[in-house]
Amino acid sequence: MRSDGTTAAAATRGRVVMLVDNGVIGDSRVQKAARSAAEAGWDVVLLGRAPVGQPQRWRLGDAEVRLVPMPEPLAKRRHEFRRAWLRRPLAYPPSGIAAQRTQAVRAWRADLAVRRAALTTAARESGAGRPGGLPWATLRAEEKLAGLTRKWVGFRNRQLNQARKSRKLDGPWDRAYTLFWQRLRGDGAWRRLEPGLWDYELAYGPVVDELAPDLIHANDFRMIGVGARAKVRAAAKGRRIALVWDAHEYLPGVQPWRDNARWLPGNVAHEREYVPYADATMTVSGGLADLLQREHGLAERPAVVLNAPAVDELPADAGEPVPDIRALCGIGPETPLLVYSGVAAAKRGLGVMVEALPRLPGAHVAFVVNKPTSAYVRGLVTRAGELGVADRVHLLPYVPHHQVVRFLSGAQVGVIPIQHWPNHEIALITKFFEYSHARLPLVVSDVRTMAETVRETGQGEVFTAEDVADFVRAVSAVLADPERYRAAYDRPGLLAGWTWEAQAQVLDAVYSRLLPDAPPRPTPAGDPAPGAAPTSVGVGA
Repeated sequence: MRSDGTTAAAATRGRVVMLVDNGVIGDSRVQKAARSAAEAGWDVVLLGRAPVGQPQRWRLGDAEVRLVPMPEPLAKRRHEFRRAWLRRPLAYPPSGIAAQRTQAVRAWRADLAVRRAALTTAARESGAGRPGGLPWATLRAEEKLAGLTRKWVGFRNRQLNQARKSRKLDGPWDRAYTLFWQRLRGDGAWRRLEPGLWDYELAYGPVVDELAPDLIHANDFRMIGVGARAKVRAAAKGRRIALVWDAHEYLPGVQPWRDNARWLPGNVAHEREYVPYADATMTVSGGLADLLQREHGLAERPAVVLNAPAVDELPADAGEPVPDIRALCGIGPETPLLVYSGVAAAKRGLGVMVEALPRLPGAHVAFVVNKPTSAYVRGLVTRAGELGVADRVHLLPYVPHHQVVRFLSGAQVGVIPIQHWPNHEIALITKFFEYSHARLPLVVSDVRTMAETVRETGQGEVFTAEDVADFVRAVSAVLADPERYRAAYDRPGLLAGWTWEAQAQVLDAVYSRLLPDAPPRPTPAGDPAPGAAPTSVGVGA
């Protein structure tokens, strides 16, 4: 037993701490990386963020998952704690009193309703018929006062909400503030522009130090800072930590996650400050690898670890049934079924699938999405109703990641209608590989890397992003001869290179290079001999 309370794996090659800024569940890449690294003999602890205030732990194969609580007081800006005296003088202060007053009025009105019911019942039982007297008069007066109070509280609440909405960090002052700190502090400006990044450090940093890793695998732009600072603290104590940065996307090309002018430049500055601390970099595509090398002046091209599915991974319960996508949609085997699997958001372009349905008689659409009840998805359903095709749109939740390929294989066409954003242009996204292993003909938008790959392999059709007529053309072509497109998957080596098992060898090679004194990887029966190159097909390079 280690001093930190974990049990070391037999014949461990070294401790690897993986960092991710989410709750792990739903992030198939980090789950696959943790599991495969542990299978390769590394002592893996995957640190994520607890969705509630309590820490959580579980096992993922031979890897340990820990979720740490992370308060976010620094994510709020100082103006969010101040009253808008000039703009909304009657608004409640942003202290939580608005919710308390709203709930208190609701409780008061609930009490009055019970008192009214009691007086009414008593009058009926006494034979008076209708309640009266002083208690009834008092109740009526209180009800009027409660009604007025409710309107007043509602008005002040609306004033508070309007004050919050009107103070966005995207005005001329905010752009000037951003430029000032960029000029004054350079890449260190993130400390002023995006101080909420310190919340990750304060939650994760002490846990990383306690775990004393030999290697830190920092996923994406928020975790690179946490990993770099842990590396610096360890060096001051005479310990070497190797740092791997796993870049999932091109940050300057990301649509800002928050509606303010400081978020993107703040996070970009943070990334630039800490990337030089990385001993190795990996990413999700060849195009992004080239871009990152130029952007950050990296000495070597990042290793490419594709977001490919783990086709050999077995569920904990081998007899666990895989849901039937067609049964969930209530359709038979002959009905054309188009499927989209992934995050539901406007930039994913799902609207084109709904708009096309009136021109695709008999076809159905299944959205297998992370939040089937989100406002965006509800809008798609509303639009389907307006077009008279609501009965052909089906909302389905995610299935466990080891079931995804088999689940999707029940559809007839896999659709990726994403719009033109920089990160969409340079990578083959997870669902591309999942559809491929499900042997689905594809219909994809004309984002660069994916369109080039589909045209080269012949596994589907490409349409102009957001163009409904061209989408209908592409779908019609696939439905007319689906076997022609499925035949592309018979190409030798194509699907073999698009597996996580092939990517895991790249991951292990990076770890082994950074920790040359680690014992060699155990070789289970049936594995290729050391030094044998895996079969792969280059994409996006």
